[in-house]
Amino acid sequence: MLILDTPYDLEAHVGKVLGLTDWVEITQPMIDDFARLSGDDNWIHVDVERARRELPDGKTIAHGMLTFSLMSGMGSEVVQVRERGRGINYGSNKVRFTAPVQVGARIRLERRLLAFERMEGAVRLTYGNSMYREGQERPVMVAETLNLMYEKGK
Repeated sequence: MLILDTPYDLEAHVGKVLGLTDWVEITQPMIDDFARLSGDDNWIHVDVERARRELPDGKTIAHGMLTFSLMSGMGSEVVQVRERGRGINYGSNKVRFTAPVQVGARIRLERRLLAFERMEGAVRLTYGNSMYREGQERPVMVAETLNLMYEKGK
């Protein structure tokens, strides 16, 4: 984990990989919970028996948006800024789901800092995120995301 003192210390890391997270296993209960919360109950995600019969390798597939949503928590494993205020998800410029994530797969995040912009009392950070499946070189998801990180007390 990269540990820094202030949000401004991130500027020295533009263009660099900030780090990799630990592996996270995608379980059927995770997929089922996401389906229930999102309303996306497509059979490829939740029907284990049908998936066994009709999908490659006979496994359900995680929602792409589940993979995307895990990125937020996983990203907190990459960088810690000691003296900071709140952080806000500012949005995404682009997201691509480049390969399926089957139940039982283990994924991890590689995060790169693409851009750093100073604002009044905060910084805007643009991250390049690549989610990898264990045993596979090609990422399963790539996303460019933006976050605001405020100074301590803001």
